[in-house]
Amino acid sequence: MLYIKELFIMVLLSVVIGGSLVDVVFDYREGAGLAHLAVEISLIVASLILIAVLSMGIWRESRSNRQMKAELASLSASRSPPQSPGLMAARHDFAKVLQAQLEEWGLTQTEKEVSLLLLKGLSFKEIAAVRNTLEKTVRQQASSIYKKAGVSGRHAFSAWFIEDIL
Repeated sequence: MLYIKELFIMVLLSVVIGGSLVDVVFDYREGAGLAHLAVEISLIVASLILIAVLSMGIWRESRSNRQMKAELASLSASRSPPQSPGLMAARHDFAKVLQAQLEEWGLTQTEKEVSLLLLKGLSFKEIAAVRNTLEKTVRQQASSIYKKAGVSGRHAFSAWFIEDIL
């Protein structure tokens, strides 16, 4: 949901439109040539088109993020509990081991949340959408997690937890 650059550009384009409209009015009153007025009106139209394109991009990205969140929530909600008590106990024990290891590595709460989403297989883009943050931020958090865990990347991070199980 963070579209700071796009919104900033839209504000700048709005300022350009406002200034150009004022300039067109004054130029028209002073009897400026049609070619000059056409150039300024073209600038206004181009700015309006760019604002529309940016708005549509934000809308599409927001819709995609909402769909991703809904799919993730649906998958979490529809996951049927395991029937086997042994499997339930193993999952519970694994969750304890996982949390203890994340604590031992000294991860922050945010890094722990990102770690769990990485282990669930979400992409950086999906994690950013779920957490309402920038993909770049998630990449930086992942790098910090890998460094603290002493692994080279995402696959090594996941393998660290399941290597001995298999």
